[in-house]
Amino acid sequence: MKIFTAEQIRSWDQFTISHEPVSSVQLMERASMAVANWISDHCKNHKKMVVFCGNGNNGGDGLAIARLLYLKGFDADVFVDDPKGRFSDDALVNLKRLRDFSGVSVRKFSDIEQYYFDDKTIIIDALFGTGLSRPLEGKYRLLVDQLNQKDNIKISVDIPSGLSADEMPGDHDMLLKADYTLSFQCWKRSFLHPESGQYTGEIVILDINLSKEYSETTQTEYFVIDDSLIENIFKPRSDFSHKGNYGRAVIVGGSYGKIGAAVLATRSALKTGAGLTFTIAPECGYEILQTSCPEAMFMKGGKDFITEFEEDKDFAYGIGPGLGTHPETEKGLLDFLKRRTDPLILDADALNIISKDEKNLKLIPQRSIITPHPKEFERLFGSTDNSFKRLELARDKAQELNIYIILKDHHTQIITPDRNVYYNITGNAGLAKGGSGDILTGILTSLSSQRYSGEQTCILGVWLHGRAADLASEKHSKEAMLPTDVIDELGTVFQELNRKSVRNL
Repeated sequence: MKIFTAEQIRSWDQFTISHEPVSSVQLMERASMAVANWISDHCKNHKKMVVFCGNGNNGGDGLAIARLLYLKGFDADVFVDDPKGRFSDDALVNLKRLRDFSGVSVRKFSDIEQYYFDDKTIIIDALFGTGLSRPLEGKYRLLVDQLNQKDNIKISVDIPSGLSADEMPGDHDMLLKADYTLSFQCWKRSFLHPESGQYTGEIVILDINLSKEYSETTQTEYFVIDDSLIENIFKPRSDFSHKGNYGRAVIVGGSYGKIGAAVLATRSALKTGAGLTFTIAPECGYEILQTSCPEAMFMKGGKDFITEFEEDKDFAYGIGPGLGTHPETEKGLLDFLKRRTDPLILDADALNIISKDEKNLKLIPQRSIITPHPKEFERLFGSTDNSFKRLELARDKAQELNIYIILKDHHTQIITPDRNVYYNITGNAGLAKGGSGDILTGILTSLSSQRYSGEQTCILGVWLHGRAADLASEKHSKEAMLPTDVIDELGTVFQELNRKSVRNL
């Protein structure tokens, strides 16, 4: 799914209006109906809706939503700055329509102190949409602060008021903190970064049938990984295939006390379907790896830590889980990188070793995949003020070094050498445990061995990792799920993908 800027979204609306054709008021009604239908379907235990409306088109949506909810049997009240004030043309049309319904009261913001909010009242935020270009001030800032202090469920229409679609909020900006955001047609970038995404609550994307032609022909560098993208990447196995068709994956990792990381990466590589899986690890991990991963072949790389990095151009290498940073390991890895020209997957201690000297970045083979978490990224490339700036730095470095960067976060970002960004929306906080990154390394190495392209490996691998984690959290909870539980769910995810591929024939 493409992510468009606020300006592109406005153009999308206008394109739809002129090409469908449909009037702007009719398009507003279509969007409002989508919101009202969702609320009707999901809020059956709440009968009282209080809609806070601005004077622009987002407020017009709110006025129409109040009318439609009233017609669906909900009690609905509306708050505006001044019922006799200036409204946008389409908002004014909906305000006039609302006046035909005596059961819906239209009040001033100043009346909020005397209004009774019981625990079943839902607050609907339709103050400002994506067109807002400045921080909230004055009465609107005060109003949003008052609403934030209420314990009622809050639903924002399209975007929480005060939040920009494309930019980081300021430290002292006032933003409505929603429990749900019902957004139209596509994700906004601000939903996907931790500093701004904390205000959105659960995201629901409502399809309001904006022009497909505009969506297909308009260019963007930002995307959300959705099911259709995954289904186009995933390649089901042929019944007449053999192990030689699915490549050879090599996990390079482990050191004394950290063999478990190599085990997790090896197990996930096996579970992701590599034809043959090898583990280069120190001798101290031999019995552990052969016992826990009997399907993989062990290759000795040292005694208590790896000193020897064996190279084979036909192997896909994933290097880093539990590797350690012993000086001999460091020398062995850097010598290996000087010899290696084919792409690699580099994670964890491999990145920590590389980060010791900026010159080492040039040793990363082109089209390789690196998987830093924010601190590892900072050690590699320097610090930034926020995640928006970090992403832009990652885009610069991916282009400069001709590599793929998987920047781990709540919504992990995949940055390609041509500066495109793919946000992943699978996964959950249960992955905030040691070992989760080792699993991702194994998944990526396995997919790379199966001749998925670098971009496909990143997109499918990160999505698989997150989807398996979602299934694990459903069974065990985010708190109790373990990395091994995530590995165990990979088979279920592949079953889902194979069922979809059969249906799509």
